[in-house]
Amino acid sequence: MKPAPFEYHAPDSLEQALALMQQHASEAKILAGGQSLVPAMNFRIVQPSMLIDLNRVDELSYIREENDVLRVGAMTRERHLEFDASIAKRIPLLHEAAPNIAHPQIRNRGTLGGSLVNADPAAELPVLMLALSARLKAKNVSSERWLDVKDFFVGMFTTALEPDEILVEIELPFMPPRTGWSFMEVAPRAGDYALMGVAALVTLDDTGKCNNAKLVYLNAGDGPIDAQAAAQLLQGETITEKMIDEAAALASQKEINPFGNVHTSIEFQRHLANVLTKNALKMATQRAGESQ
Repeated sequence: MKPAPFEYHAPDSLEQALALMQQHASEAKILAGGQSLVPAMNFRIVQPSMLIDLNRVDELSYIREENDVLRVGAMTRERHLEFDASIAKRIPLLHEAAPNIAHPQIRNRGTLGGSLVNADPAAELPVLMLALSARLKAKNVSSERWLDVKDFFVGMFTTALEPDEILVEIELPFMPPRTGWSFMEVAPRAGDYALMGVAALVTLDDTGKCNNAKLVYLNAGDGPIDAQAAAQLLQGETITEKMIDEAAALASQKEINPFGNVHTSIEFQRHLANVLTKNALKMATQRAGESQ
């Protein structure tokens, strides 16, 4: 397979890239890691008339601690997320989940920003950003704006970015004290798209009761699915096995909306969500307790 003809630009700075986007927003695609875009172009699922390659824009690749947040450039490779010491220390959920993203060869090239803008419902990084309450900075030639991650994903392969905007930075708050975490998924083979997956966070107060909880699912709808009602069941309570069972049942039967595919049925996806939620909540609760 070969892509349709296109014009190629490789700017050396963000300023140059933004200027190109201003001129050609309706016809251009941004090339980040290319791990999703290039195959789609080869199959002619997408046929942009121009590619704007950000791989020479070094200013978009970084991981920095600043006060109580991590700032991550949109062109930061997924492999760097996996091995960065600041992420391992400050955001262990992301550190734990990163090896589940595709294969090492893909993580070597794939970028955080590229995955988020692609907005694949079966991808891990959109789910993790939603679980971690990320904020995302978008820029065009004349302005910049911050978007809460809950407002960024608006549908399957669709985001709130304007045609002339580029995602430039992701802000991740440090995980709070007494917070446990777990990321679990089931895939046909290691590196394949998961049939179902969940990111779980549990924060306990000084008395051991749940102060906050998050349950976010992949491949469970037309984007990352935040099971707020199930998480709400746990808040203000001492988490028990019975409560975990109730939360898992609510999330898997009422809050997610899996589509099924050639590898699995909707019913089996709901079953996986139930089992994964129970196991992930138990692990997150245990870790939160140990951190006290």
